[in-house]
Amino acid sequence: MTGEHGISRPLKLVLAAGVLLAVGLLIAAGALFVATPDRGEAKAAESVDVGFAQDMSAHHLQGVQMANIARERSVDPTIRQLAFDIETSQLEQAGRMKGWLGLWNQPESPLGGYMTWMRQMPSHDRHGQGSQATAAMPGMASAEELAKLRGLAGAELDTFFLQLMVRHHQGGAPMMSEAAERAELPQVRNLAQQMLNAQGAEIEVMKQLLAERGAQPLPAPS
Repeated sequence: MTGEHGISRPLKLVLAAGVLLAVGLLIAAGALFVATPDRGEAKAAESVDVGFAQDMSAHHLQGVQMANIARERSVDPTIRQLAFDIETSQLEQAGRMKGWLGLWNQPESPLGGYMTWMRQMPSHDRHGQGSQATAAMPGMASAEELAKLRGLAGAELDTFFLQLMVRHHQGGAPMMSEAAERAELPQVRNLAQQMLNAQGAEIEVMKQLLAERGAQPLPAPS
């Protein structure tokens, strides 16, 4: 059954839940000191905790960038709400992880290359510094794809945003899964698991939105 705007009732419920999640994350940010490791728990540069916080915050910030484009330029209220939810939650989470890095006296970006903390590196090279290294992380959009997104409008913008964001979420999932399993601090493990759960649900919503538009997701990152 669809409502007056053509949005299915289950999808409305999922999106409404996303809004509540975003609000809850903002409230959690106000009480961040409760869930933040103190300076006595400083982590080594090569630890899972530090590597995840560095890499995932960089990954998140591109998600925020893409969501900001869709929220500002889309005329579809469903897309704009979804983009707002993603932008809000990922910005708060990135800020939390960068705060942890400051408490641990660690840089916001890794010195020895991205994803070196993971047990199994993706098949293509992750080393190097700067924007090229960041773009090589799984699921990250290229500079050309971001430029294309900015240049689109209407249904084409909405579809391409959904495709990029599904792939972006899929690319971050292995990092979240490994941190949820292997991080030393419970705060890091819990946040990684929360991200994994929330983004898994968002992927299903976005795939449904793509199907409603007669489109398919991009190939998943390898």
